[in-house]
This record gives sequence, structure tokens and C-alpha cells, in this order.
Amino acid sequence: MSTLITFDVPSYLEQLSATIQKLPIAAIDNLIKVFLQAYDRGRTIFLFGNGGSASLASHMACDLGKGTAPGAGRRLRAMALTDNIALITAWANDTRYENVFSEQLENLLQPGDVACAISASGNSPNILAALKFARRAGAATAGITGFQGGKMKELCDVCVVVPSKNMQIIEDLHLSISHSVFRVLRHEIQEMNRTGAALPLIGPVPAQPPNRISR
Repeated sequence: MSTLITFDVPSYLEQLSATIQKLPIAAIDNLIKVFLQAYDRGRTIFLFGNGGSASLASHMACDLGKGTAPGAGRRLRAMALTDNIALITAWANDTRYENVFSEQLENLLQPGDVACAISASGNSPNILAALKFARRAGAATAGITGFQGGKMKELCDVCVVVPSKNMQIIEDLHLSISHSVFRVLRHEIQEMNRTGAALPLIGPVPAQPPNRISR
């Protein structure tokens, strides 16, 4: 067993390192821009996912909401839809699990907010339902995914796709992407509050045509 572990660990880490070199940096920059625009306009970022991605949604909301808070000045508004277990199980039990995020967004989402989905496969029905609702509601849609992006890629204005078919590699790099986004946002928000500078432009973001998808 020890020989197998010794063989597998370096192999896994080599694959992880190789995938890091292929990450879509331009897409990550565009995700940062979407979040900065939400901050600049006083809008809210809603994060959601299943399983390990649910944990990352909570982690990311903590980093964005607390970690970017300036000593003085306006704060970034971020919320994880994964954190109210009673509400999630109520919607799942009384309707369908597919609705657990979209129904929460119906209560909370405002035009100009950001709905950010985290899904390694990009094909979870509740993720797709939430993104479709967010588009109809006039929100920006963003995603962090893997494999080829899945069905959610076409529903996102900005989508960061980890180029891997290994679920663990994808989840590892989702956390790394989350932390890189957080660190840049923290710096930019602190600078904006310190200097009163205008919103920095990090890269082009595709325009979102209105009402592209009907329910």
C-alpha cells in the first residue's frame, strides 16, 4: 500500500500542477470585473453549488463579505444560498430539489445583482434553473466549472472552466481560483476606498442581452 500511495501522490500533484498552467486567466479576470462592478454599484453577489461546491460557495461568501471589508467605507455584499438548511430542505421537500436555489433567488435577486454558480460538471439541474431565473430577472450570471463547462457555460456571461476531467483536480483549482479572485478584489476595494479612484477595468465582459431565456 505504501508503494501505491507514494506513486499516486506525486502523479496527482503533477497533474494538478500541469492543469494550473492551463487555467483561463482572461476568464478569471473577467469574473473579477463582474464582481467589482457589483461592488461599485452596490449590488449583491449570490453564490451557490452542490456538495463540495456548496462548501466553496459558503467559503467564498465569507472571503468576499468579510475578507474584503475595508477599515472604513462601503463593503462588498455577498451571500451563499447554501447556508440556510431549513430553507433548502423545505423547497426540496415541498417542491423539487431542482428549485432550491432558484426559489431563493425569486425572494432576493434584484436587477444588476450577480448569480454565481459553482459546479464541477456544469450540469446540475438546480444550478441551471437558478441561472435561467437570474437571466430573466436581469442579473449578471457567472460560473466556475470544469470538464467542458457543461450546460451552464451557455447560461453564464462569464464562465471560468478548469480544463480537466478529474473531479478532485477541478475542485482543488476552484478553491485556488476563489482565493485568487478574493485577493485581487480585496486589493482593488481597499485602493478604491483609500483613493476614491474609479472602477478599474480588468477586461472585456460580454454584454448581456435582456430576456434571452423563458421559463
